[in-house]
Amino acid sequence: MTQTPPDDDITTTTTPTTTSDWLLCPVCATPFRRVRRQRFCSDNCRKTAWSRRHQPALQPAPPVPPARRRRDATVYSCPSCQERFYGEQWCHDCNQPATRVGPGGLCPHCDQPVAHTDLGVS
Repeated sequence: MTQTPPDDDITTTTTPTTTSDWLLCPVCATPFRRVRRQRFCSDNCRKTAWSRRHQPALQPAPPVPPARRRRDATVYSCPSCQERFYGEQWCHDCNQPATRVGPGGLCPHCDQPVAHTDLGVS
């Protein structure tokens, strides 16, 4: 009595012969007849299934910072009295518009408006 080796796919698997033995491809849902260990209707579907199983998990999008107006982070200077303002475009003492110096902020020591160009930062 000859025994068939357990790894011999040709003799251990059979080809379906009835119409109820047809399978649906899990990728494209096309009916096909299974040959040996075949699970997909074509090589393209097999490769598509592999790439879907092995694609990296989607990273959540980083949170979008709240929108700010450019004026809120800009230093302005009055052309008459040379006083500086942070986020204000109008000199209330001279009653005229101030000119833009550039982006900047308040000095942490003296709490006065300082532009990045004054510090040498671009």
